[in-house]
Amino acid sequence: MDIELRSGCPINLTMEVLGDRWSLIIIRDIMFGNRRHFRDLLTHSEEGIASNILAARLKRLLSLGFISKRDDPSHSQKAIYSLAEPAIQLVPVFAMIGAWGRRHLPVSEELSIRAQLLEEGGQPLWDEFMEDLRQIHIADPIGGANGTCTSPVLAKLMAACLEVRARSLSQAS
Repeated sequence: MDIELRSGCPINLTMEVLGDRWSLIIIRDIMFGNRRHFRDLLTHSEEGIASNILAARLKRLLSLGFISKRDDPSHSQKAIYSLAEPAIQLVPVFAMIGAWGRRHLPVSEELSIRAQLLEEGGQPLWDEFMEDLRQIHIADPIGGANGTCTSPVLAKLMAACLEVRARSLSQAS
């Protein structure tokens, strides 16, 4: 692993791996947005990551074993990024970060609805989501990327987000 070993503290080591500004955001976008291609990660980022930073972080996440990369059979110049098991096991961490953010920060309803559902669903939902992610990222990454293999939990989270967005748009008009 390409990490600086300042100490053997698990919190410090985790921050060495995931504590930069973009790594968790990239994993979030792959996990919750099913963004599996470089262009999707670049153009659909709410936070507006620069292409050189995205390329560097993807390379680092690959080298650390958090994601995998394979050629996309539908296009010779595209690659599909998939979550590896260490990233999938971050679901409870994302749930807790989202819950904390909802309680203490000025979040938007649209962007926090998934965190709310994960918090309300607790460990059973997290386990179900992790199993779904294993299916669409590890067992069938091509099907997961092209939509032939889907996650019921991810579909539920995305539907809730779209519902809040539609409600917000109708209230604004």
